[in-house]
Amino acid sequence: MNHLEQSIVLFIIYFISVGFSPISEPKPTKHICGTTWGFYGHKRINRMATFSLPPELFTFYKKNIEFITEHAVDPDKRRYAAKGEAERHYIDIDHYVKPGEDPFLVVPKQWKAAVEKFSEDTLKAYGIVPWHLDVMVRRLTKAFKTKNLNRILQYSAELGHYVGDAHVPLHTTENYNGQMTGQKGIHGFWESRIPEIAAEDYDYLIGRCEYIEDPLEKAWEVVKQSSNAVDSVLSFERKLTERWPKDQKYSYENRGQVMMKVYSKEFSLEYQRMLNGMQEKRMRASILTTASFWYTAWVNAGQPDLSNLNGEITEDMKKQMEKNDQFFRNGKAVGRDFEN
Repeated sequence: MNHLEQSIVLFIIYFISVGFSPISEPKPTKHICGTTWGFYGHKRINRMATFSLPPELFTFYKKNIEFITEHAVDPDKRRYAAKGEAERHYIDIDHYVKPGEDPFLVVPKQWKAAVEKFSEDTLKAYGIVPWHLDVMVRRLTKAFKTKNLNRILQYSAELGHYVGDAHVPLHTTENYNGQMTGQKGIHGFWESRIPEIAAEDYDYLIGRCEYIEDPLEKAWEVVKQSSNAVDSVLSFERKLTERWPKDQKYSYENRGQVMMKVYSKEFSLEYQRMLNGMQEKRMRASILTTASFWYTAWVNAGQPDLSNLNGEITEDMKKQMEKNDQFFRNGKAVGRDFEN
């Protein structure tokens, strides 16, 4: 049985057991463009990553799929409560170079070497997502070793979030919202508006995850791929805007009781076509990388038996999550606001 057939079997098993179709998940009623991939996209990445796991892990993650899906957005919520959270979501890799230089040769991959060259304050000011991904894999590995249900679920959900962040091109540049090129708003347009319109038609059957020998190297590989796409993300939007009728670039849609100005569906789908389905490809890559990081952490922990690991998260963790929810509903994000 090949990887695709194994993935299909896992889908069928899950549908029979819980009667849920991931492809028919309701579309969001609220468009949130201040969060990478939108809440909808982050949840979809974590949920679909479950189906790329081998049977030994799939059973455990299937039991906890609702938690891992729902809490995929916790890191974004925590940005409203915790200083030091924002820089974990991005890296302005182009900040470190002059025109013509390769930032991936200039910036050391190892944290200690990067600190020695640029200082920790500077690194945090311009984002630390590749290093934080490595930290999260190690945290999840430790949680697996100790069979700490609270931490396994928390770190799995949050690791998927940061993986998704690293796959977004505009999370690898100082011009993260087009603010330097007169394209303000492109951040939410690329990562939230288009998936909101088109993600139901994306192909999520990506096969089996793989063991990653060097998680830090993989994190840098993802960031480099995202960075290499920045020019296309910006230049294609500019070219499309120049030839698109000005009165047809935006439209108005009801969001609950509010009428909001959004990029029109026609403009959005044409931009997606020009990018040759970049959002779908980056989301698929996010799903596979998330599952592979989960699997890698489990293997590095000695492949512990999780069949008897049941129960719910502790009351202390529930209270902390409720606190984050409260800050998210009532507060303002600490650190970078991608809408500004």
